[in-house]
Amino acid sequence: MIKTTAMLLEELGDYGSPKSKLSRMVKRGECFPITKGLYETDPHVAPYLLAGSIYGPSYISFEFALGQYGLIPEAVYTVTSATFEKKKRKKYQTAFGTFTYQDVPSKAFPLGIRLVQEGDYFYRIAEPEKALCDQLYKISPVPNIKELMLLLTEDLRIDEDALKELDADKVCKYSPAYRTTNIKKLCSLLRRLRYERNH
Repeated sequence: MIKTTAMLLEELGDYGSPKSKLSRMVKRGECFPITKGLYETDPHVAPYLLAGSIYGPSYISFEFALGQYGLIPEAVYTVTSATFEKKKRKKYQTAFGTFTYQDVPSKAFPLGIRLVQEGDYFYRIAEPEKALCDQLYKISPVPNIKELMLLLTEDLRIDEDALKELDADKVCKYSPAYRTTNIKKLCSLLRRLRYERNH
């Protein structure tokens, strides 16, 4: 369970020195520092369950989300999250793993996010289509749809059959919020794949 320093000190209020008691608990492995002012009581917690508490507002996206959905074959160990109007990329190295945060456009930020409950934890993660849009947003624009297909299937190593499963209409709805040609081309590409699949 994630707890702030303030929460823990309040729980330890009966002790003569709550801060000393907290230090002893950390030394004994009864709670584990994540970042300044934030602790976790379970040493085996999955790192992605902590991402939203470390820095926010944020939601899990980019490579980590694409990996969670099986869209890219590699295992992704850094938990990658999207933020907005933070201006610079943030990186946290913790005992639980590495977490990175980077901006997407403000208008795109609230679109296509799922709130998931896992045990006592809640986390936000981009839907597959949104995670791919976020990923393409941070990549330099490609000149045409053919190049986009190469980028998706060779550089990101997304299986073509998995691309065909994505919802073209969602991507086309998200596209204006990004104002990048990569997402417009993705909208066209997914519509073309859908047409080919249905005919």
